[in-house]
Amino acid sequence: MKSIIDKELTVDGTLSTKGTLIIQGVVKGTLVGEDVVIAAEGAVYADTKVNTITIGGTFEGEVRASNELIVLSTGNCSGKIVCKDFIVKAGGILNAQVSCLKAKDSKTKKGLFRSKKK
Repeated sequence: MKSIIDKELTVDGTLSTKGTLIIQGVVKGTLVGEDVVIAAEGAVYADTKVNTITIGGTFEGEVRASNELIVLSTGNCSGKIVCKDFIVKAGGILNAQVSCLKAKDSKTKKGLFRSKKK
């Protein structure tokens, strides 16, 4: 299943999705999903929890990916990253604090989707 946030659309709030989400517009707030692709014209300014994320546009915030995070050559990622596998393609921009999970942590998602205590 694929969902698309078109370039003319801005979502501000909490967005939860299953399947693949392609973002060509703007997402602000909180994003929870499975597989997220930020297209070159897309932007995400959010706390994000996903299985995989591919960043071809702009990402600012905190992202927790139980599998992989890929920054494409057109991508710009800043903030805080927690993921299992991490790839930055030539030309991609990364200005973030990065923590990589051990394989067992990503399988059980222990610590990955843990709620923050205040």
